[in-house]
Amino acid sequence: MTKLAQWLLGVILLGGAWVTLTFDLLGLELPGAYREVIWPFPVYLLVTFGCYSLATIGYRVATFNDCEDAAQELQQQIQEAKRDLRGRGLRF
Repeated sequence: MTKLAQWLLGVILLGGAWVTLTFDLLGLELPGAYREVIWPFPVYLLVTFGCYSLATIGYRVATFNDCEDAAQELQQQIQEAKRDLRGRGLRF
């Protein structure tokens, strides 16, 4: 199962539970305090998802690997290209 399918399944299950509890489709007659928590639940989930996303991006940026060998190789290629272009009469 792909990640997209997993996320969609989770959203569908949570959405179905939210609709069922919000509109009292099962006739459970929940107390008012529970209804006050259930009604804004999608907003809570959206804020939680945003915080999770920001934390994940921050962690990935903080632990990003530096490729020093690749950077040195790229610098050498840039120097070679500059020498070649200078040989052809281009000035920097």
